[in-house]
Amino acid sequence: MAQGAVDWALAERVAVRAAGTDPFARSYHADSLAEDFTELTTLAEQQVAAATGLHSLAGPARARVDDRPAWIKANIASFQRLLRPVTARLDEKVGDSLLAPVARRAAGAEVGALLGWMSGRVLGQYDLLVIEDEDPDDQDLVHYVGPNILALEKQYAFPPREFRLWLALHEVTHRMQFTGIPWMREHFLGLVDGMVAAVDQDPKDLLNAVMRAAEEVRKGRNPLDDGGLAALLSTPAQRELLEHIGGLMSLLEGHGDVTMDRAGADEIPSATRFGQVLRQRRQQTNPVLRVVSKLIGLDAKLKQYEQGERFIEAVEEAGGPEQLDRAWEDPANLPTMTEIRDPDLWLRRVGVAQPAA
Repeated sequence: MAQGAVDWALAERVAVRAAGTDPFARSYHADSLAEDFTELTTLAEQQVAAATGLHSLAGPARARVDDRPAWIKANIASFQRLLRPVTARLDEKVGDSLLAPVARRAAGAEVGALLGWMSGRVLGQYDLLVIEDEDPDDQDLVHYVGPNILALEKQYAFPPREFRLWLALHEVTHRMQFTGIPWMREHFLGLVDGMVAAVDQDPKDLLNAVMRAAEEVRKGRNPLDDGGLAALLSTPAQRELLEHIGGLMSLLEGHGDVTMDRAGADEIPSATRFGQVLRQRRQQTNPVLRVVSKLIGLDAKLKQYEQGERFIEAVEEAGGPEQLDRAWEDPANLPTMTEIRDPDLWLRRVGVAQPAA
């Protein structure tokens, strides 16, 4: 009987070791975080609803403050739920062969190293996965990584209440997107399921990926820019799904940033400075970590914030903030990644009036 395509227990151990410790994990300042984020998440929900017109259909948002090990554990649980179809398929292929334990441990170590590194950078995260037969108390949560938040507040002398509300606004906006738009969660998970179901790497696909990479290099482009190895190794069908997933994620991240700045404008006078510091923080990764970011597609994810914001700016310039609501009407109205980069394509497709010349 196969024991799983990934050694998740090893992944957690590796991740916790790689995460390291932060002095703020045991700071007396940490005691204020849970109470603050409970209050500010509720306040953020009200402000996001007023700014966007979105209202959660799943009840009030719930905040949870994690240290790095707790964030790692929550994400491993989420990965296990998301990857069940592909791990089951890999179990059938690998079975109980002599190489199976080695493969599982290698996969566990890789996942653990990635999560450990990310746990030192993540500030907040909304976990959108909901599995009916699992504990509801551990799902549909807005997570905040306490030590990382406290470290930034200390390093940059951020006013704690302002910064915490600013973070809450972004994460609560994501929850509103997935629980306030009736079809959004199912549509997104359907796209991801399509990607996961297509994981069945053929040697010919690898050869084609190498040829595509060489062609991109000849054109003067980095073949890892649009999603890392996952995009590079994808099949044509997967690349089409990535086009839709990338467009959706850019829209959601851009919308999260725009809403974060607008919804709490009156209560967060330091919002502009927060944004500048975090953008600089994203860019000040050391060279080795920049390579890792490109390989795993994190570099492409960071671009989603900027590309999404530029898309929203162009749409609103064409017809005002209400024009963006067209994207929430139907999955067919969501922009692709190509349309994110060229908003006029989306504006013409969904029938939004163009601005006068």
